Amino acid sequence: MIVRVQENLFDAGAELNSFAKNQPSVGAIVTFTGLVRDVAGGLQGMEIEHYPGMTAKAIEAIAADAQNRWSLADVLVIHRYGTLHATDPIMMVATASKHRADAFAAADFLMDYLKSRAPFWKKETTGDGASWVAAKDDDEEALNRWS
Repeated sequence: MIVRVQENLFDAGAELNSFAKNQPSVGAIVTFTGLVRDVAGGLQGMEIEHYPGMTAKAIEAIAADAQNRWSLADVLVIHRYGTLHATDPIMMVATASKHRADAFAAADFLMDYLKSRAPFWKKETTGDGASWVAAKDDDEEALNRWS
């Protein structure tokens, strides 16, 4: 399991290549890269804050839960913090398994939990000012299928 919480930009292609070359016995690798989006237009930036020790431990616990639920060879989670802009990569999940069903399900699970339970705080700045991003009901409802 690899969990990285970092400020620096990452190259999703390079991360996938590195992750894949260490997986000689798997039949599937599923990846997801989340990007900062400018939903309403006018996003000047998004500031992502976290508590370093707490955040890494929480993500490691989520990844361990995925490994317990599905037959996975490995898991990679990268999540950024700091100031990001529209189209910047914010996070990446990769799951490796002998079979695609486990890899897809585990990646989906990780994305749902990272979106709603990883301890990050996001503040968006637009021409109208700055505001904290509130939790969404849809994100909470997505977690119900994993209970």
